Amino acid sequence: MRRGETAEEIDDAAFAWVARLDRLDLTSDLQAELEQWLAVDTRRQGAFLRAQAIWQSLDRASRIDAQPEINDVTGRVSPGPERELRRPARRAWIGGGGALIAACAAGLVWQANEGGAISTARGEVRHVPLPDGSTMLLNTQSRVRVAMRPHERRLKMSSGEAWFQVQRDPARPFIVEVGSVRVRAVGTAFSVRQRDLGVEILVTEGVVEAWLVGREANRIRLSAGQKAMVAETSPIKQLDTAPSELDRRLAWRSGRIDLAGETLAEAVEEFNRYNARQIYVAQPELNSRKLYGIFRVDDPDGFSRAIHYSLNAQISTSNSLIIIGG
Repeated sequence: MRRGETAEEIDDAAFAWVARLDRLDLTSDLQAELEQWLAVDTRRQGAFLRAQAIWQSLDRASRIDAQPEINDVTGRVSPGPERELRRPARRAWIGGGGALIAACAAGLVWQANEGGAISTARGEVRHVPLPDGSTMLLNTQSRVRVAMRPHERRLKMSSGEAWFQVQRDPARPFIVEVGSVRVRAVGTAFSVRQRDLGVEILVTEGVVEAWLVGREANRIRLSAGQKAMVAETSPIKQLDTAPSELDRRLAWRSGRIDLAGETLAEAVEEFNRYNARQIYVAQPELNSRKLYGIFRVDDPDGFSRAIHYSLNAQISTSNSLIIIGG
């Protein structure tokens, strides 16, 4: 993967691959080339699956009198009657640009299926355009169910973390539910993350309101540069945050983990969110050591090498585990 490859660039490349496979016979050489491309970055695997799903949606939309049954907002469709495809027209759409097709197809799916869910696998970060013009970026192992209604836009997060860029529409408030926590916006940008102690909210643009169901009188307003932790068992904690700190906390949007004084235990927890190959600290006394540096989310080996040199810790590795201090 070339350095700095964005989610949009990966999506465009994935659409190019799907279009290429549609018009060519799958030879062993082509299969090997595809597998090599997919193996470089786990994000490519998710992008390729999404591109296939959206391509299938366009496939069915281009059939004469076809009536696709769309199961969820990712674009997967249930089997239906096979008819002759209008392939030239469909390829012309793809020729307009992968990002444009992703947005159009996502809009088609959202309109067809109210309340669909989107989820990400371990290590996957997914960019999702919403039909109202908003954007949702889902972090690793996240799941959000979306309902676009005439008088509101409601998203229910059951796990993980997401960043939202909300299209302004005062007549349709944008509400994110996380358990008993509610976050309301009109036109703004903010992130929501489920943590063990509660729900963390970071505001990067505009203003949001947050509250607990049943405690609406204690709602708070957060402006750009502020964060809060909202939990059932403790008072709401609201803090001002420097722009650089917000960018650091949201470094996952560009596939990075930015450490600036986090402990080894906190860093390991972050890396384990993204990778099947888990990190384990065998010497508990190392867990409190503070770390600094920027790492790729998919590079636990690079992180462990840095720990070896900076903390003089022994590193043991296997196919599924990296042991620090073992």
